[in-house]
Amino acid sequence: MAIKATIYKAQLQLANMDRNVYADPALTIARHPSEADERMMIRVLALALGWPANTQEGTIELAKDMWDTDEPALWQKNYSGEILHWVDVGQPDDKRLMKASGRAHQVSLWVFQSSTKVWWDGIATKLTRARNLTVWQVPSEQSQALAKLAQRTMQLQITVQDGTIWVNDGQETIEVTPIKLMGPQE
Repeated sequence: MAIKATIYKAQLQLANMDRNVYADPALTIARHPSEADERMMIRVLALALGWPANTQEGTIELAKDMWDTDEPALWQKNYSGEILHWVDVGQPDDKRLMKASGRAHQVSLWVFQSSTKVWWDGIATKLTRARNLTVWQVPSEQSQALAKLAQRTMQLQITVQDGTIWVNDGQETIEVTPIKLMGPQE
């Protein structure tokens, strides 16, 4: 018998001062049995940071990448089904990222493992044609600290200012400073 997903609930209070995005999304997260707290919390962080300033064409939402290999970790689709933003988490291969680059207007990748440098050194030159791809690295000690905030029911305040992110659960605040490995200059 297959093990079922574990359901987590998260209420976010998002204040992204760098992009003038303020929102209070409520999430229901179906956590795959093989997904660790660390990866789940990176998905939550990626959702918060990818939240669109204008939600008239839809919001970013959790997808089923752990169940369906044709889906990302998160995506924003407009009402006609066009993929506006494809967000992956982890260390996918170059073929997956190039395919995503052709399917979506914008592609973001969030990596967090301690092996990121080895993976990135082997894949970076294969992605130069993907002009719509941005790759972010969350230092592993910061992603591990985020994992400690994981609870079945969460209330998280996520504040972004000058490229620094603070995630607070009412008890503890984690500072996250992502490193851009690839993507357009701002």
